[in-house]
This record gives sequence, structure tokens and C-alpha cells, in this order.
Amino acid sequence: MSIEVRVPTLGESVTEATVATWFKKPGDAVAVDEMLCELETDKVTVEVPSPAAGTMGEIVAAEGETVGVNALLATIGEGEGAVPAPAAKPKTEAAPPASGGEGQAVDVMVPSLGESVTEATVSSWFKQVGDSVAQDEMLCELETDKVSVEVPAPAAGVLTEILAAEGATVDASAKLAILSAGGAAATAAPAASAPAAASSAATTGKDVEDAPSAKKAMAEAGLKSGDVQGTGRDGRVMKHDVAAALAAPKAAPSPAPAPAAPRPAGDVAREERVKMTRLRQTIARRLKDSQNTAAMLTTYNEVDMTEVMALRNEYKAEFEKKHGVRLGFMSFFTKACCHALKEVPEVNAEIDGTDIVYKNYVNMGVAAGTPTGLVVPVINDADAMSFATIEKAIAEKGRKARDGKLSMDEMQGGTFTISNGGVYGSLMSSPILNPPQSGILGMHKIQDRPMAINGEVVIRPMMYLALSYDHRIVDGKGAVTFLVRVKEALEDPRRLLMDL
Repeated sequence: MSIEVRVPTLGESVTEATVATWFKKPGDAVAVDEMLCELETDKVTVEVPSPAAGTMGEIVAAEGETVGVNALLATIGEGEGAVPAPAAKPKTEAAPPASGGEGQAVDVMVPSLGESVTEATVSSWFKQVGDSVAQDEMLCELETDKVSVEVPAPAAGVLTEILAAEGATVDASAKLAILSAGGAAATAAPAASAPAAASSAATTGKDVEDAPSAKKAMAEAGLKSGDVQGTGRDGRVMKHDVAAALAAPKAAPSPAPAPAAPRPAGDVAREERVKMTRLRQTIARRLKDSQNTAAMLTTYNEVDMTEVMALRNEYKAEFEKKHGVRLGFMSFFTKACCHALKEVPEVNAEIDGTDIVYKNYVNMGVAAGTPTGLVVPVINDADAMSFATIEKAIAEKGRKARDGKLSMDEMQGGTFTISNGGVYGSLMSSPILNPPQSGILGMHKIQDRPMAINGEVVIRPMMYLALSYDHRIVDGKGAVTFLVRVKEALEDPRRLLMDL
């Protein structure tokens, strides 16, 4: 009996992934839940576990292939005596057109874009009219509000007509191009692609294909494959490798050869105009929509960090020895916010139409910076956790974020968010709400400042706090009360123990 291994749910609005690495090969024994392969999306890396114990059968989707949600990846022969996969891999996914003579016209349609995504922009054509193409070879790339979608050829043949040019906006059911499939055209495609593949291998000095998402990232950054150290199988460059290369300190460049002739000063461009990608346009629009939709307001306060720092210094060695994790400031802020949210529940609520949905739990979003951008992993039921459990969860999420291993599920369902701009040196800022949440706390840099304490001027480690909130659901009194309760809990952490 064969068990099918299929692409798992990739998260809201994410419809495709690239097979990055197979950890098993046909004939290998596998245990239930053992990792079989790794998929890459534009945002996260997803590991696919084995649904049953048995023998690895046929691998349907090879490394580098783009697959949709629920697509067949492989089969597993369940139990003892499972038959290994045949040596030859049959063609799957896109079925060839019915035989009916040479020159059969095949439509290239917009693939499924995901729930609630109704249109896309044609960002790049990889082929031109008259080019030979192989089945499943990438023809063009579309950009949606959230992800980039590569469009494969549904059959081998010749590209005869392009109906949607680069820059055109197409709906989810649009026709992109027409192929002439069958006969000599079908056999010409693999031969035509072979020199290109050989040329690519000669250029990179490798005989493996880099991940498509990595190719795109390198093209955008102006990098070549040889500039990036690949960590995938056989040295394959993955998307997170490109991010790591961009984040690494740049070595001093070698002296460039002198130009043949000096360029006139007036010939140097002082400005460069680059069209925003559809994704960047969407980010800009949604940030503005957040401001326009919510009646967003920010209230500020400051906290004396003396007691928290003293408590942390006193117990951090013993804490790490017992729990195996360092005691940081985030657990104090998380506990303080959970404590304050119980008293001011509207800050932890959201608006749904004409209803207010109050949450009797706290799923705490903790913003984290990564080489590829800001992500907000969510710690579920943070209000029921101890200091040690919170610190372990934050450390695990942070590690996954840096390694690009966060799943979409781990970044959804938050009810309140903490953003720590202080790690970058920010002294004061107004964080933007993360809809549909109604509140976000901004932490900032701890800085020694002179303070008047009991009639005397003393130096204290101070931090500015900022609470941005949706005034449609949170009144000024509630917002100020929340921030005061956070301040009180941090300036006297014993209040957390006494539930005061």
C-alpha cells in the first residue's frame, strides 16, 4: 500500500512553494514524522514530515520544482517489504496535451493565486515569441499583493504569442500566452534548453540548479551565484543564503582597473528612478490603510528600569543554570503587558464589523528583525506562561526567525504586539498598529538620565514607552491606565507576584 506525501498548507494567501532539499531518496527507510524534504516560500521554509513509517517510494517533485498546495511530492511504501520507486521518474503535475497532430494550440493561463487574490502583475517574461520551451519550464513571473508566482509551460512546444506584456495587470482567469505544442516543437524544447543549462553550469562552476527564489533575490541584489555560499544540497544556493550574503560585512573591494577614458562629470546620473514592485506598493498601501482605517493614537510614558535591572543581575546566573536560557528584559515586559491587559481588556480586543471581540487569552506578538526584514512571531497563551517558559519561547522564535524557519502559523493569531526599537538605538517612536489588533507597545533604548527622586537629582536608567492604540475601541483613559500599569509592574516587579 502506498501513502501519498503532499504539500501541506503554506499559510494564508501563499499558494506555491519550491522544493529546496530532499533528505531521503527512493528506497530509504523512513520513520513516521521523520523529515522528508524542505519547501521554500517567499516568506518561510516549511519542513515536510513523513505521514507514515515505511520505505521511500517515488519522488514526484524534484529539487528546484515549484509546487502548489496539496500537490503530490512523493509516495511511501507502508510497512515491511515496501517496493522502492522505479529508477525512471514519470512526468507529473501538468498533463501533456491530447495528441492530435503538430501545432496544437495550448493556452497558458494565470495559475491559482490564492484565496481573496483576484489579480496580478506580469513582472518578467523569461521567454520570447518563437522560443522553444520544455514542459514545466518557467515562462514568466507574476507579482501579487503577497508573493511572486512563477508560471510553468503546460506543454512542450514553441511560444507563439504573448497576450499579457510585462507590467500588465491580469485577473485570476486571464490568458497569458499561447503555445504551439506537439510534434517537432515538443522535441525541440529539451535540446534548446540544454545549451543554456550547460552555459549556466559553466558560469557558476556548479552542476546543481539554485533555488528559483534565490535566483530572483540574487538578480534583485545584483549578485552572481558565485558570490553566495550555498548551504543547500550539493551547494545549492537558497533564498536565506542570499539574505545572509547581503547581511554579511562587505570585504574591501580590490582596486578596479582604470577606465580607458575619463567620463565627463556631467555624464554621471545623480538620480535613478526604479519602479516599485507590486509587493512594495502593497506594503505602502496597507501601512497607510492601517492609519486610515483605525483611529490610531499614541500615548507615551517612561519607566525607571532600576529594579528590573537589579533583579535580573541578581538572578540571571542562577536562572540560566536552572532553566537553560538567559533571563532577558522581554519576559518582564511580556508579563507586565499580560498583567495590564487583564485590567484593560479592550487593548487586547478587536473590532469585527459592528462587534467587539474580547480575547480571554494573550497571544503575544514579538517583533524580530531578520536579514530579510521584520517578522512578528506569536507566543500563544503567553499569559499562562512562567518567566522561563516565555524566555524559552522567545529564544526559539528568534532563532527560527534568523534561520528563516518560521512557519506562517507561527506568525498568525496575535492579539497584542511588543516592538523593541531600542535594540537599534531608537529613543522614541510611534509604532503602527498590526490590524486587527487594537494595541502595540513600543520599547526603546535604556538611557541614563538625571531624575528628581525624593527632592534629589539622581542618575537612573530610563526607557520611554509608547502605546499606539485604536481609539475606536480603546478610550484615552484605558490606554493611559494600561501604560501606567506596565510602568508600575516594571518599576516594582513584586507587584506581578501579588497581582497588583
